[in-house]
Amino acid sequence: MTISVLLETALGSFTIAVDDAKAPVTAANFLRYVDDGLLNDAEAYRIVTYENQNPQSLHKIEVVQWGYHTTDDRPAPYPPIAHETTEMAGLSHKDMTVSMARFAVGSAASEFFICIGDQPELDFGGRRNPDGQGFAAFGQVVDGRETVMKIFAEAETGAGNEYKKQPVKFTRVRRA
Repeated sequence: MTISVLLETALGSFTIAVDDAKAPVTAANFLRYVDDGLLNDAEAYRIVTYENQNPQSLHKIEVVQWGYHTTDDRPAPYPPIAHETTEMAGLSHKDMTVSMARFAVGSAASEFFICIGDQPELDFGGRRNPDGQGFAAFGQVVDGRETVMKIFAEAETGAGNEYKKQPVKFTRVRRA
């Protein structure tokens, strides 16, 4: 089963189909943020392109990262969740896949990303994260690709400039 979520941003809207059957833990976490209104002021604050990431990165990716935008002064309101690998869920990081951002396994909470193009290095066994566990895919952009690409086009240029000086604001996120 999939659940549709509509995301409205300053650059337009897009819809995500959340796969709560294949990724139940990750989907439930995302939907909790949606249902509690915590993504209504989300930001797309990190846009990673082949050109703007660290030149030493061996396994380059392209993604739009967005979410609650935690900081030291603004921690995630809910605890991190268990890691559902792509091997467990049977999902992979294809073009427009939505996934959880994380540092260590079990650290994902309130930050998400959308793949621009296929990103197999983000799957279980991929080499983007040294632990090889990959990232937890849980959905797919099914409408509004043009909006996601407008956000992606807002990327900063130059190596080491993944983080936006002026993040793209989300105005409303709700079940469709």
